[in-house]
Amino acid sequence: QVQLVESGGGLVQAGGSLRLSCAASGRTSSRYVMGWFRQAPGKQRDFVAVISSSGASTVYANSVKDRFTIARDNAKNTVYLQMNSLKPEDTAVYYCAADGTVATSIIATNYDYWGQGTQVTVAS
Repeated sequence: QVQLVESGGGLVQAGGSLRLSCAASGRTSSRYVMGWFRQAPGKQRDFVAVISSSGASTVYANSVKDRFTIARDNAKNTVYLQMNSLKPEDTAVYYCAADGTVATSIIATNYDYWGQGTQVTVAS
């Protein structure tokens, strides 16, 4: 099994920045595709960003493109989400996800492992 633990969430004012971290343990591998999703109250879990196993390829949701950056450090089994120019619309629980069998995907059901989530609240 793989355990994913997110950290770095909190309260920030609009225009501010946060960096989320996702630490993997257990059966971890640098071959895993890693993604970030978010879910606001009453809404579906939406794709945010994904990074390939090597880190060479990234994909972002249009709503966060040019504001968020996903990165990974395979030596530390950790993936990051740097969030800049935060907006109130970014308020959500952010989840880290991992998959070892598919290429980069924006579809949540393609991911096998999920963290418990970390709350990000952006005040207007």
